[in-house]
Amino acid sequence: MMALLDVLAESPDPVSLKTLAQRTGLHPSTAHRILASLTSSRFVQRPDAGSYQLGIRLLELGNLVKSRIHLRQLALPFMQQLHERIGESVNLGIRHEDEIIYIERTSAGRSLVRVVYLVGGRAPLHLTSVGKLFLAEDPPEAVRDYARRTGLPGKTAHSLVTLAALEKDLERIRRHQVGFDAEEAEVGLKCVAAPIRDDEGKLVAGLSVSAPTERHQEGWPALVRETADAISQALGYRPGPR
Repeated sequence: MMALLDVLAESPDPVSLKTLAQRTGLHPSTAHRILASLTSSRFVQRPDAGSYQLGIRLLELGNLVKSRIHLRQLALPFMQQLHERIGESVNLGIRHEDEIIYIERTSAGRSLVRVVYLVGGRAPLHLTSVGKLFLAEDPPEAVRDYARRTGLPGKTAHSLVTLAALEKDLERIRRHQVGFDAEEAEVGLKCVAAPIRDDEGKLVAGLSVSAPTERHQEGWPALVRETADAISQALGYRPGPR
């Protein structure tokens, strides 16, 4: 049954019984019997005689599963695994208007640096690695509107307080799908972030690692992106055209 559903999921067009049998290795009569059961349950439908496609029941169940997914609960085990690998704070942030809100955090427990990344904490988009992920997702005119609306206030000498500097950083993020905060929100603190996407490819959150500047390592961006990708996949995201 699952083999048949997988083949149907891979094809945007209806698939014939002959093709389904060939691609699953099932005898045509066996495939036909299973498909008949799936059709009666609305997991599969027959647009034409002898051809099959995924049915509406899968959409109904998919929407039900999606409505029951809680991002914070789903992401936390992945965050804890990353925390154990690198020993530093891991943050989960979502966008609310012109700010990032941190909804979960694993604490390193050894940093004496005062950080803004506490659960419930907020920060301007352009000053954080997670926030810049969301700005990079916006069209150019939306970024310019954000700059005019907020005035791009800075907190340190490293803050990006001009539209030109911000746009340059956002272009790099679009290319590499990794965001950085190089002591832009707090002196002595650096962060690296990667995007988390839902089943429709929409950016819904950002995963970041924050630590004192001297403890940052070159391999962290790859690890953060790997973990963010795993969370995205758990949310149903699949890369490529949809």
